[in-house]
Amino acid sequence: MPDNTPDLRDATVLVVDDLPENLEVVGGLLQGHYRVKVANSGARCLRAAIADPIPDLILLDVMMPGMDGYAVLAELRASEATRDIPVIFVTAMDADDDETRGLELGAVDYITKPIRPAILMARVRSHLELKRARDWLKDQNGYLEGEVTRRMRENELIKDVSMHALAMLAEARDNETGNHLYRTQAYIKALGLELRRSNHRYAVGLDEQHLTMIVKAAPLHDIGKVGIPDQILLKPGKLTPEEFTIMKTHAQIGADAIAGAMRRVIDDPSIAHDKASERNSLAFLEIAYQIAGGHHEKWDGSGYPHGLSGESIPLPARLMALADVFDALSCRRVYKAAFPMDEVDGIIVAGRGKHFDPDIVEAYIASRETFLDIARRYADAHD
Repeated sequence: MPDNTPDLRDATVLVVDDLPENLEVVGGLLQGHYRVKVANSGARCLRAAIADPIPDLILLDVMMPGMDGYAVLAELRASEATRDIPVIFVTAMDADDDETRGLELGAVDYITKPIRPAILMARVRSHLELKRARDWLKDQNGYLEGEVTRRMRENELIKDVSMHALAMLAEARDNETGNHLYRTQAYIKALGLELRRSNHRYAVGLDEQHLTMIVKAAPLHDIGKVGIPDQILLKPGKLTPEEFTIMKTHAQIGADAIAGAMRRVIDDPSIAHDKASERNSLAFLEIAYQIAGGHHEKWDGSGYPHGLSGESIPLPARLMALADVFDALSCRRVYKAAFPMDEVDGIIVAGRGKHFDPDIVEAYIASRETFLDIARRYADAHD
């Protein structure tokens, strides 16, 4: 029958006692079974506890001159490097109060003198086995936490790539490039960071988590264009009023598609309903819904599809509105040349309180150099 008893010969036991004869007796009992370190004072114990090899167990005398065992244990427990090392008190005191005090301070056991070898060896082995088991569980928990983090990052990456690919499909039908998506994402991030820095009203709505979700959802702003006929979407010239009416439906088409995805997350029994994951997915989709359906709304209520005004337009949509217009004005399209930057500035500033949220225009003015850097970094090949 195989021996499943753990091999503890590589375990290190630190024996602490101010009397050399006690160190010799206890050390002699342990020698040959474990690696043994000794210290003859509390101060030396604290130094030995952080020196290689780090002890797996400390046998600590209570009655020592200078720093007694209680003070040593308090120091061990106060240090992050030594707080998890199990300590067994070894003492001639056998009053219940003494034992209770030691255990309350964090000792794992209490052995009274004179030492009985069988008791000592059994207690040492039991606590070394317990420590070995705790260390193994800690390692396993660390591995599992790392694996969960890795899987979550993988899932997030897959989601981001899938969303971006879907958004690029819509943009490709509109003769746009992937750089339009990168630019508008970066513009929104710049606006969000500036608003959060300069205006305490946005500290919550644009905190790190919310701003990250807004930036990631931004590429879906024109997803509804997949529902617009090619003869309208790809028309190089000016649209007729009838054609423009159809073109404007892309905002509602996109919002409806994302709303359908949200309902599926909630209602589909085939989807595993992990509550934290579900909340995160719904929060992301809600922001995507707001952007897709609201980025053509205008501050003064003259936009579409619902004629929303002011702060009834969701913040993510208001950010997208300015980012999208800036990109449309500053980049060449098949139907127009790029506007000079002073004209772009003039149009956006003139739209303050009309097309755009005044706070977001202020953030644009403060971030203008960042916008120019983003435009250069993600310029289209023909620009």
